[in-house]
Amino acid sequence: QVQLVESGGGLVQPGGSLRLSCAASGFTLDYYVIGWFRQAPGKEREGVSCISSRRGSTYYADSVKGRFTISRDNAKNTVYLKMNSLKPEDTAVYYCASACVIHEADYWGQGTQVTVSS
Repeated sequence: QVQLVESGGGLVQPGGSLRLSCAASGFTLDYYVIGWFRQAPGKEREGVSCISSRRGSTYYADSVKGRFTISRDNAKNTVYLKMNSLKPEDTAVYYCASACVIHEADYWGQGTQVTVSS
């Protein structure tokens, strides 16, 4: 069974950090581009970051550049999103998926809630 499972979300104060994990089962992550997306209440889902399958090239949305870091551990079949200097506007459900573009993803995780609030 092909599955992506996110974890690591939670409640954090502004300026804090979290590390999200996206673990794959049923397929090998290193053959796929993996993206992180987020959806805040009342807003459309947006791309946050993605990492390529071979060279590990990375992309970041302007809103998170310099604060978020995407990485992959192929041995653990897991992609990570380290989020530093979190802001209230980062509050959203975060999803990982098998693409950098929403409509190209074959697989999606169930999402993990990130709430940035004092």
